[in-house]
Amino acid sequence: MSGGLGAYWPQFPELLPQLQRSAARVNERLSALDCEVVDVGFISDPQEGAAAAERLRAAGCDLIVGFLTTYMTANMLVPVAQRSNAPVLLLNLQPTEAMDHENFDTGAWLAYCGACPLPEMANTFERCGISFRSVSGYVEDERAWQRIEQWVRAAGVRGALQRGRHGLMGHLYPGMLDVSTDLTLVTANLGGHVEVLEFDDLRVRAAAVTEPQVDERMALTRELFTVDDTVAEDDFRWAARVSLGLDRLADDFELDSLAYYHRGLEGEQHERLGAGMILGASLLTARGIPAAGEYELRTSLAMLITDRLGAGGSFTEFQALNFSDGVVEMGHDGPAHLGIAEGKPILRGLGVYHGKRGWGVSVELEVRRGPVTTFGIAQLRDGTYRFVASRGEVVPGPRLRIGNTTSRVDFGCDPGVWTDAWSTSAISHHWALATGDQLPRLRNVADLLGIELIEVAP
Repeated sequence: MSGGLGAYWPQFPELLPQLQRSAARVNERLSALDCEVVDVGFISDPQEGAAAAERLRAAGCDLIVGFLTTYMTANMLVPVAQRSNAPVLLLNLQPTEAMDHENFDTGAWLAYCGACPLPEMANTFERCGISFRSVSGYVEDERAWQRIEQWVRAAGVRGALQRGRHGLMGHLYPGMLDVSTDLTLVTANLGGHVEVLEFDDLRVRAAAVTEPQVDERMALTRELFTVDDTVAEDDFRWAARVSLGLDRLADDFELDSLAYYHRGLEGEQHERLGAGMILGASLLTARGIPAAGEYELRTSLAMLITDRLGAGGSFTEFQALNFSDGVVEMGHDGPAHLGIAEGKPILRGLGVYHGKRGWGVSVELEVRRGPVTTFGIAQLRDGTYRFVASRGEVVPGPRLRIGNTTSRVDFGCDPGVWTDAWSTSAISHHWALATGDQLPRLRNVADLLGIELIEVAP
C-alpha cells in the first residue's frame, strides 16, 4: 500500500503522478523478490486507508508494506496494521539520492518528504501496541533494497512456519531430556502443525515400492554420491527402498519437515527402517524438506528456517575440539544437506551405527567451506523458545572418514571458550549448520516472530 496526504493534490498537480510512478517502481521491485504482491493501490485519506485495510486483511498477507511517498497522517495507516494481523514494514524511499535545492519548489520537495511521517507512525504504532520496522533510502538504493529483501525473506520464513506441517515419527531417544518437546509449544511459539507419525506409516509405503523403482533410485544416488566400496548391495537397495517410501510419506502427509527416531531390537522391521533412513532423509533435506534424526523436532525446524533463507542447514552436533588448529569439529551421523556440500558427498557402508541399533549406509560430507552460521532453537523453562546463532567459517583440514558429516569451524577464538558460550545459551544437543552469515536475516525472522535471538560471539 502506497499513500500520501490528499490535501496536497489540488495544491501541487504534478506531485501525485510523480508519487504514483515511484509507487509503481517499488511494486515492480517487490514483485521481483520471489513473492506474491497484493497491491491495494494509492491511498489519500483515512477512508481509503480503511478500505485498503479490509482488502489486505482478506488477502491474508505475510507482510504489510506501507510506502510513505510523502507526508501522510497516522490514521491513514493504523487501520491497515490493526486489521491485517501481519507484521508491518514501512518504506521511506525518496525519488533520488538528494534534492536539487537550486531548482526545487515546494511541490518537488514534498516528493522527498517520506521521512516526515515516519516518527509519527512510530509513536502512534507504539501507543496502539503495533510493532513495525522501517527501511529508509531512495527508490533505486541497492543498500535499501538489500534490507527490504531480508524482511521479505523473513516474512516468507514466518509464513512457512505458520502454515507448516512438521512430521514427528517414532519416539524420543531414551534419556535425551533436552530433545523432549511439548508439541503444543511448537504451535504456540511458531505456528504450524505437528503431524504425529508411526514407523508403520513408513513401513507400508516402503513395502509398496517396486524393484524397478529401487533400481532408478540407486542410479540417481550414484549420480549424486561417490559410492564407497564399503557399501553392501543389499543395504544399498534397502536404503533406496526406504528413501522412496519417505518421499511418499512426505507427499501423502504434505510434510515441510521431519524428525524421527526408533530404537528397534534384533534386526526387526522397524529397526531396519530406522537404520535405512539416512540416504532418504538426506535426499528429502536436499529438496527442501529438512529431516533430523534422534527425534530432534526443534532442530528440523531450525533447518527449515535456514533452508528457507537459502542457506541450507545440515543436522549438527559437537564431535570434538581441535585446540591445535583452533577449530570446533562438528557434524552428525545420519542425514545431511546435500545442497551445501563441499564437493561430492560419499555414501559409506557401516556395520555399526554408534549409539544406535542397526547397520546400513550413511552419508559423509563436509559443509561448503567459507562463512557459516550455527543456528538452533532452545526451549526455556517457561515454555518460550529462544533462537541461538553464531558466525563462523568452515576451514580445510583433517576430518574423520567414518560415514558422518564433519566440518571444521573456526569461530575466531579459542574453541573451548566458544563451546562454553554456545552451551550456556540454553541450546540443546543439536542445531543447523548453514552457509553464509545469516545473522542479519535471523534477526529479522526473530523480530517478526517475537522471539529472542542470542548471538554467541565470545
